[in-house]
This record gives sequence, structure tokens and C-alpha cells, in this order.
Amino acid sequence: MIPILTFMVLFNCKTKAQEPKTSIYDIEINSLSGDPVDLSDFKGKHILFVNTASKCGFTPQYEDLQKLHETYQDKLVVIGLPCNQFGSQEPGSATQIQNFCQSNYGVDFLMTEKIDVKGDNQHELYKWLTDKDLNGTKNSSVKWNFQKYLIDENGHFVDVFYSMTKPLSKKITKHLK
Repeated sequence: MIPILTFMVLFNCKTKAQEPKTSIYDIEINSLSGDPVDLSDFKGKHILFVNTASKCGFTPQYEDLQKLHETYQDKLVVIGLPCNQFGSQEPGSATQIQNFCQSNYGVDFLMTEKIDVKGDNQHELYKWLTDKDLNGTKNSSVKWNFQKYLIDENGHFVDVFYSMTKPLSKKITKHLK
């Protein structure tokens, strides 16, 4: 008899993602204005988490993130998470970040408090997003600003998209059709 792992390798079978050990909906985070955000309010919709920065070469992606938000708002919640860990490209205060995003890109999707997406002070949300043991699907590391993580309408990890992937890319939108 062939052991199951050998069978799977021989016939190129893929294992299905595990159920996450913890729910993304239980993670606590605050909005840019300091109010608590209840991620469980977004059950039934996809969530796209994007670590953002105001002084980055990818900052113009705010425009397409806003378009994505407007186009798919019945199926998707876009959440921007300011982070100053990559080239110190998000040095501003909450008020400065909010004013910049609104006046330059018309951003009205949810923006959170400034957080760390890696390292010793990594926010619990990014621990979940980057750790297969927590999200049940995939390990990853945050490489730069405007890296995107897509979660499905049931709170399951879908995929990670690096900074070069534009917000309106079919790689992302195909999950929202």
C-alpha cells in the first residue's frame, strides 16, 4: 500500500487549507481616529488589508485602492494600515495621514492606527496574516509598503500580493466576481 503522502506527491495532489487556529474576526485594532474596529462587522465580505505609507513610490496605489473600494464595496472592505517600518516612509501623525490620504487621493475607505507589520512589535493582525499556524493557509513576510492580504467572506486567508501587484489587478479582482 502506498502511504498517503507518497500518493499525493505522485499524483500532484494538493492539501486543502486548514481551518485557521484563531479567527481574524477576534483581532483587535483601532481606526486612524482611535476608535475600535470590530472586524466581525465585515463577515460576509472579503477584506483587503494593505500596509500603507505616504512617502513611498507605491503611494499612488491609494487611487486604485479607492477605485477598488468604490467598485466592490458590496463584496469587499479595503483597510489601509499605515506603517513606518520601510524607509521611514510614513512619519506623519494620524491627522497628517488622514489629511494626506483624503486631500490627495479622496480616500474614504477604512484606515487604521499606525502599526508594525513585522518585528518584535508586530501587530496581532499581521501575526495572523503572516503565520500559517494562525491563518491555516500560508506563511509570508511583509517585504515593503503596499503589500496586500486578501481574506474571503468567511474570514479565511486567500492570498498575499506584493507591492508590484496593482489593486485593480485580475489577481485580486477575480476573487470578487
